[in-house]
Amino acid sequence: MSEEQQTQQQKSNEWVQQQYAKATKYLAEKGIITKSVNTQESRYLVPVLAVWKLQDNNNKFYWVISGDLPCDHVDLSAAKDVRDAVRNFSMKWQMQAENVMRTARDKTQQDFARLLISRAEGLYQMFERDELWDQEAIVK
Repeated sequence: MSEEQQTQQQKSNEWVQQQYAKATKYLAEKGIITKSVNTQESRYLVPVLAVWKLQDNNNKFYWVISGDLPCDHVDLSAAKDVRDAVRNFSMKWQMQAENVMRTARDKTQQDFARLLISRAEGLYQMFERDELWDQEAIVK
């Protein structure tokens, strides 16, 4: 491996570690303390998104998304696998954005709704691309 490749790999590893910290901090802010991560079922598309399968202290599992988008989580039962979790977040954000737009009272809320719509559309495009879900295409 060349020095440039090693530097790139190190940057990717650092990004993944930052996203893990971001995801666990997000859950902690929701009152959910992370016990472990299932790295076999988590996926990272550096530097866009990371989807984590995390377990809390009560042995409950969650899908948590982080990256160049808002952090969010859903119960494990909401998606059968990481690809389905991406689709679930996309649909969830579309619905949230519609609700915010319907009730938005200021520009900040409207801007947030537009951000959700943009990220939801991007997630759905990723969900649809089979090559992104090939085990070799995504870093584990």
